Amino acid sequence: MTAALENYHVRMQRVLDYIDQHLGDDLDLEAMSSVAAFSKYHFHRQFTSTFGLSVHRYVQLTRMKRASYRLADRDAESVTDIAMDAGYDAPDAFARAFRQRFGQSPSSFRKSPDWGPWLAALGPLHNARSKLMQIIFTPDDVTIQVVPPTPVAIMEHRGDPATLGDTIQRFIAWRKAAGLSPQTSPTFNVFRSERRPAVPADYSMDLCAGTDQPIGPNDEQMKAGLIPGGRRAVLRYPGNTNNLEPAALYLYRDWLPASGEEAGDFPIYCRRRLSFLEQVPVHEVVVEVFLPLK
Repeated sequence: MTAALENYHVRMQRVLDYIDQHLGDDLDLEAMSSVAAFSKYHFHRQFTSTFGLSVHRYVQLTRMKRASYRLADRDAESVTDIAMDAGYDAPDAFARAFRQRFGQSPSSFRKSPDWGPWLAALGPLHNARSKLMQIIFTPDDVTIQVVPPTPVAIMEHRGDPATLGDTIQRFIAWRKAAGLSPQTSPTFNVFRSERRPAVPADYSMDLCAGTDQPIGPNDEQMKAGLIPGGRRAVLRYPGNTNNLEPAALYLYRDWLPASGEEAGDFPIYCRRRLSFLEQVPVHEVVVEVFLPLK
């Protein structure tokens, strides 16, 4: 990649960061083009050509994604407040847009989210956010740490990743019932298969909450386990993302061969500093990706 192209991508990344930090503000083209130091007369075309989405649609999808998280967190604010924060003047306009986008009304989604259509509807947003991933990571971003073993409660997801959202929702509900706040109980995801296996039924991931408390007799969906200790290559990944594949690819494909290290026996996993639905701006979420080493 040329220095000029890398600089161009860095400027575009600044725009995405700015949007994440100002979702509740009036995100006009002039302000965003100024952040990127691009001409306001050409910025919207440059954004669309880079990300495959117009800047208006990108902002709209980002706001809808945040709104859906807040709806799924049933302890959050009212639908009216969520609608206003998403940029709608009235709840009925928000409800029409939400149903058109996700196939459910906001109230229905709050009661029982259907995560399959949600993932499909936000696919263009996730694809856009991954466009610049190739320039984010360098060897300086990776540290080698020795981590202690961590006892965890595990909820296993086995099967089509399209149903992962339902498992996440059950996991969050269990955490709340168990009184395990993400601020005091770390969240781990252990990736036991490829992100997109040839057969969707082969997808496998563990959702873990750090705790040494015993699993109750009625918690049949949970089991006690352990994130083993040892040496880890750690890549800190700022920003909430549903796709950690670029980080994993960088560790396996680029960092590991150049480091002279060998991968250990435990699968690659991540630790989320905040929960899946924590009510914070996207740019404040931090994920750490751990590659076990021998």
